[in-house]
Amino acid sequence: MALTGVKGKLIGGGKGPTIAIIGELDAILVPDHPNANPATGAVHACGHNCQIAAMLGAGMGLLNSGVMEKLQGNVSLFAVPAEEYIELGFRMKLREEGKIEFLAGKQELIRLGHFDDIDMAMMVHAWTDPRRTAICGVTTEGVIGKTCRFFGKASHAGSAPHEGINALNAMLMALMGIHVQRETFRDEDCIRVHGIVTKGGDSVNVVPSDVQMEMNVRGKTIDALTDANVKVDRSARAGAMSVGAQVAISNMPGHMPIKEDNTMIESFKKNALRYVTAENIKSGLHFGWSSDMGDVTQIMPAIHPLMGGFKGSLHGRDFEIADFVMACVIPAKVISMTVIDLLGNNASLAKKVLTEFKPVITREQHDEYLRSLWSTTRE
Repeated sequence: MALTGVKGKLIGGGKGPTIAIIGELDAILVPDHPNANPATGAVHACGHNCQIAAMLGAGMGLLNSGVMEKLQGNVSLFAVPAEEYIELGFRMKLREEGKIEFLAGKQELIRLGHFDDIDMAMMVHAWTDPRRTAICGVTTEGVIGKTCRFFGKASHAGSAPHEGINALNAMLMALMGIHVQRETFRDEDCIRVHGIVTKGGDSVNVVPSDVQMEMNVRGKTIDALTDANVKVDRSARAGAMSVGAQVAISNMPGHMPIKEDNTMIESFKKNALRYVTAENIKSGLHFGWSSDMGDVTQIMPAIHPLMGGFKGSLHGRDFEIADFVMACVIPAKVISMTVIDLLGNNASLAKKVLTEFKPVITREQHDEYLRSLWSTTRE
């Protein structure tokens, strides 16, 4: 599914909602990590391997215990690809070949209808605390990817700079425009705009005529993210106009913000207390990173708690499992107990969740929104 995804189903004893237990398949590129693949630089430095272990462990517990026969509903074990927003050139090639439309795995799975038979979803992500800790009730940033390419006019930088149009100056003016927009970003929206220069010119002796940069625009809500993206594009056009250059702006949809379901997370938190002391469970934290699990939380009830058992830094060369039981076994137990809470007692808790949940966008609107972000303009 979506090239490399795999989904299995555990059938319950009666009709009811279907809950997906999600594990992410992909690694990241950290070539200097001790466990990195020497050919590709890929390594599980974000704990996705432990997600798969927890997903399988929860499935084994639910199946081998016989408890599925007593539950009103089904469970999907869903291994999904391409959560990390990396190797965009490779993904764009797949898109051009017609193999995918969206660049993130869960987005593509939603588009293809592989979430249509799922009513709610859950997963657990690594947290770099070697102790037995949990973070329940998180929010994260949504993200839009962007490239800006400024076109000027080359001339001799020493003898005839007046005959050129400096594309690097156009980019600097664009960045200045973005900086002065920052006072319009509300604190509660957690807007982040950050980028890198991928090409600053061709020769120090030539007025730069081709300057390129990549940027991410992040925000806590879809509305705030959309507003900030408009301002960044406007600043890029203004920077080009200020020196008589042109700019080509390409926008690519990234991940949507995570917004966890409160009822589901309270059940997870109660079950986590079997293994984690109350003082080591935190709630209500916001993080500046992004995940395509955010797309799932926008359309259905879903949770994405973090659990410890790891040390080092996420995506760092020092990331490693510190406590295997905490990293893999305890999440499996807490997930399976949460499934039992939701689908036991005639699935009364799951039905409550579904009755109270109000999607931010529908599944159809999800695809339409992502498509609306794809754009390339030149002015």
